[in-house]
Amino acid sequence: MNLIKKDDLIQSVQDALQYISYYHPVDFIQAMHAAYLREESQPAKDALAQILINSRMCAEGKRPICQDTGIVVVFVEVGMQVQWETDCSLEEMINEGVRRAYRLPDNILRASILDDPAGIRKNTGDNTPAVIHTSIVPGDKVSIQVAAKGGGSEAKAKFVMLNPADSVVDWVLKTVPTMGAGWCPPGMLGIGIGGTAEKAMMMAKKSLMDAVDIHELQVRGASNRAEELRLELYDKVNALGIGAQGLGGLTTVLDVKVLDYPTHAANLPVAMIPNCAASRHIHFILDGSGPAELVPPSLEDWPQIVWEAGSGTRKVNLDTVTQQDVESWKTGETLLLSGKMLTGRDAAHKRIRDLFENGEELPEGVDFKGRFIYYVGPVDPVGDEIVGPAGPTTATRMDGFTEMMLEKTGLMGMIGKAERGPVAIESIRNHKAVYLMAVGGAAFLVSKAIRASRVVAFENLGMEAIHEFEVEDMPVTVAVDSKGESVHQTGPGLWQSKIGKIPLADA
Repeated sequence: MNLIKKDDLIQSVQDALQYISYYHPVDFIQAMHAAYLREESQPAKDALAQILINSRMCAEGKRPICQDTGIVVVFVEVGMQVQWETDCSLEEMINEGVRRAYRLPDNILRASILDDPAGIRKNTGDNTPAVIHTSIVPGDKVSIQVAAKGGGSEAKAKFVMLNPADSVVDWVLKTVPTMGAGWCPPGMLGIGIGGTAEKAMMMAKKSLMDAVDIHELQVRGASNRAEELRLELYDKVNALGIGAQGLGGLTTVLDVKVLDYPTHAANLPVAMIPNCAASRHIHFILDGSGPAELVPPSLEDWPQIVWEAGSGTRKVNLDTVTQQDVESWKTGETLLLSGKMLTGRDAAHKRIRDLFENGEELPEGVDFKGRFIYYVGPVDPVGDEIVGPAGPTTATRMDGFTEMMLEKTGLMGMIGKAERGPVAIESIRNHKAVYLMAVGGAAFLVSKAIRASRVVAFENLGMEAIHEFEVEDMPVTVAVDSKGESVHQTGPGLWQSKIGKIPLADA
């Protein structure tokens, strides 16, 4: 019978969340490196290089892999013989660990959790509460799996209640292309089959806590239907040609996980949840001997990769760029941006829309005419940093604001991650604007290109305030050109035809 102390649990949760904020799991790094080595699509290979370089920089500097430091998800198994030395509930202890982790001055983590989600959506300020799943099991220990799940990948979670005779494989292959690139592939797909609706979703999420081991499964072979599905889906999803960041390439998933559970004879519930390139999870056990000991990985586990701009890369001065310049850019091109840009994401765009609807002007000092906006919510800086990790957020969330911004503000272009939808592409084409894509999962690397930062409007929105960044040689890809051609449409189609295993799933 072990006595688990309150302070040990709190400290362990705090340490675990700090640890996973800057250390990728080694199995994930190895799988990502293997994908990099075999990738033949140059845009995808460049994206993989940036993700791997960013990962090593974060391990060395102990700063977040991604600016979205996630919603905390915890799976707890409490041994039936455990005793507690505490005056708090299990949930209160875990949330105190979360609170301390996200407020730690040496490595501030972005608070992204909003209370009153269908109402005023006010930030809780410390990333609490966590989403906690608890089970009581035999034994005298407490087993805890902790993850920080990014909002971009969580937004692509899918659920369906199939008929018993329907094909799970067909549904997955039809659904994955509809998810776009906002989940920052390559990553893992977690699939839960059976039980009830909520059980399937929980299994899909829990499966993402496992290590990347598809290659071991390929060697030994499947021993049950769940493992057969893993192997089949791994091959067929990668054959879709979606590739890193949706640019087209050989690797869309690093692994596919499947958990199943008995279900009602009339049902076939299936859930699918992707994990992004910022895969963050860890498992530890408390046995009453003190806080969990988390051993840092060796830097030798990270490959030595250098990313260099190709010979055809254009350097762009954002302070002098012209409409003629913008119209000369083609999809798939790499640009290095220098100069000043404004930032803004969901909340800032909504504020701007409200101002226009009320007949009011933009705040003083905010002028988008002939300028670029970067969809980002950066982490607060520490020490001598200009800004904390500042990778792009999913651009499709701003699609509904795109026509307003281009028509009413004179905005020239936008920078974000993943694809744009039909409505945004039409606006971009009509206004001869452009959409540029930065690599999701390379937030710390991107932040090093930012030479100056200041808040210019909506300061009370915190990380969603409008900033002015001054950047130097920030790498981006032309994702939608002024004629409305999207690399996220042309790239996957090209690479799927090269891979040539299966027809394109009908979106």
